[in-house]
Amino acid sequence: MLVAGLFLSKFQRYYQTVKTVNISLEKILTEVQEKKKPAKKLAKNSKLLTTIVSAIRDKKGEEVTGLDLRKINEAVADYFILCDARSNIQVKAIADGIVQKVEEECGEKPFHTEIGDKWTLVDYVNVVVHIFQHEQRQFYSLENLWADADRIDY
Repeated sequence: MLVAGLFLSKFQRYYQTVKTVNISLEKILTEVQEKKKPAKKLAKNSKLLTTIVSAIRDKKGEEVTGLDLRKINEAVADYFILCDARSNIQVKAIADGIVQKVEEECGEKPFHTEIGDKWTLVDYVNVVVHIFQHEQRQFYSLENLWADADRIDY
């Protein structure tokens, strides 16, 4: 009887923990699903977009493509800008060039940056820039993943 009582007590504590975690997860999921993107969308010819593309060209980025995500509710940004680089040194040079030029011309700093040798991401909230080495771009194939987006070749 004592063993059954201990088991029941541990089970009840475990059940309360699981129940609390499930409620927290449900709350987080609900908040994420209800999250709306800002009402103001970025225009195709915005200074931020044109400055980013110009900075990529300054550093000889190749296959510069934009994905207009404004019509996709699940999208995390209004635009993705993708480009290729020939080496890890060029990936870094393009990312540094974007950050520098956008700060000089638009007065904006990136919200977040993920730096890698083969893929670097520069996040300006409404615009996320992906700088790939060619093999990584082919592998992740963001253009196909976001096939519903309007494509802009720069």
